[in-house]
Amino acid sequence: MHWFGLGFGSGLFPKAPGTAGSLLAWVLAWFFPQLTNIWFVLVASVIGIYICHWSAKDMGVHDHPAIVWDEFCGQWLLLSYVVTVVGIPELAMNTALVSWLSAFILFRLFDIFKPWPISWLDKNLSSGFGIMLDDIMAALMGIAVMYSVFLLLS
Repeated sequence: MHWFGLGFGSGLFPKAPGTAGSLLAWVLAWFFPQLTNIWFVLVASVIGIYICHWSAKDMGVHDHPAIVWDEFCGQWLLLSYVVTVVGIPELAMNTALVSWLSAFILFRLFDIFKPWPISWLDKNLSSGFGIMLDDIMAALMGIAVMYSVFLLLS
């Protein structure tokens, strides 16, 4: 179970484990776009509540930086929107690739800086639910930004 909680080991990266976890989730979704299926993301997130709870409990630290399954689910949620709207990226530089890169950057910015309501969720919710929910909110805020940009450009 900890193997998932620690993002297949990406959470053990010594610098910026959340970014390492998000990057691995992004790369996995690139090669396996079915990971961005909204039903898969929903199931992974619900199971993630338990995965993150038990990892945090065994580590003795709420939301230990090495626990990155929440980053995986948040990144996949934002990418599920991108896949639905733009599509799966190709090797050439195109709209899909730019959108995928934007999704990664937006998710990391929201997850790192934690603007309201993410900061409130991060400080006020505990256990695996709290660990998961702030990253899901970061993804939802990323979706809102990407949707707004798509509306402005279309």
